[in-house]
Amino acid sequence: MMLGRVAVLGFILVVAALALAGCSRVEPTERQTQASPPFAPPRTERSSPTTVRVSLTTTEKTLRLAEGVEYQFWTFNGTVPGPMLRIRQGDTVDLSLTNSPDSRAAHNIDLHAVNGPGGGAAVTTVIPGQTKSFSWRALNPGLYVYHCAVAPVAQHITNGMYGLVLVEPPGGLPPVDKEFYVMQGELYVQGKRGEKGLQSFSFDKLLTEQPDYVVFNGAVGALTGENALKARVGERVRIFFGVGGPNLVSSFHVIGEIFDVVYQEAASRAVTNVQTTLVPAGGATIVEFTLDVPGNYLLVDHSLSRLEKGALGILQVEGPEQPDIFRPTSGQVGTSH
Repeated sequence: MMLGRVAVLGFILVVAALALAGCSRVEPTERQTQASPPFAPPRTERSSPTTVRVSLTTTEKTLRLAEGVEYQFWTFNGTVPGPMLRIRQGDTVDLSLTNSPDSRAAHNIDLHAVNGPGGGAAVTTVIPGQTKSFSWRALNPGLYVYHCAVAPVAQHITNGMYGLVLVEPPGGLPPVDKEFYVMQGELYVQGKRGEKGLQSFSFDKLLTEQPDYVVFNGAVGALTGENALKARVGERVRIFFGVGGPNLVSSFHVIGEIFDVVYQEAASRAVTNVQTTLVPAGGATIVEFTLDVPGNYLLVDHSLSRLEKGALGILQVEGPEQPDIFRPTSGQVGTSH
């Protein structure tokens, strides 16, 4: 009798272990931390759907906005944008949202990839110190924005509460050499642009849609200098680009490159040979291009006055010169090409 009970218990433990092994965890692990922006998480590399567990924490923290300027950001997992999530069409996602006990406001999450009330916001509103969870199945492939949707929604978004979730089609996207994660957002502050110190949020400027800063990945210079994107000649690059907003549409452009492939508004079918692509507030796109010539390539919103407000990133490309594609011809006035 005792041996029978032990055998049954052993069987239960084996079944439980197998069930856990079939669940892919996307919780705050070392690998997930390394995939924080501007890097995209790795391909799913799975041939069939599974259950994915995602844990997010909303935190309110003071971060750098510009040189000598700080701002009280509201975040998912402490970064702006929040971590990029990467799943497969057909996956079931068990998502848990915790609001830090140090927060002052309630928060929730609306994922545009979700088919259900509020994209999940209706069941995830959490007060400080609280956790709520829900489960959803990824029905449609594509690249989708997620954001906080607690009223006033625009305030929560402008404060930094947005990110991207990629739902890969069966088989995934074609392999490339480098993948980057970039989001555009705007901020509205009480002081003047560039005024030093801790800046506070301006609701009046938000309502009139007059941002002081338009930035990539949460801050002026977040993708420049030591933080510039890096690649080499001959590599194929994919950029997952989204607009948190909450208000402005982006004319996304990389100066000196042509997008070989663009999934406009992150649609399933791509178009080719595009110079600039429109990305709506709360929308996203996927662009791909092969790097032919070394040098610095500027990521901009081609509504170029926003360059003065911080909308600038740099892609540093190293490798051999390619004079058959690009070369200076100083002093050769009138030379035709």
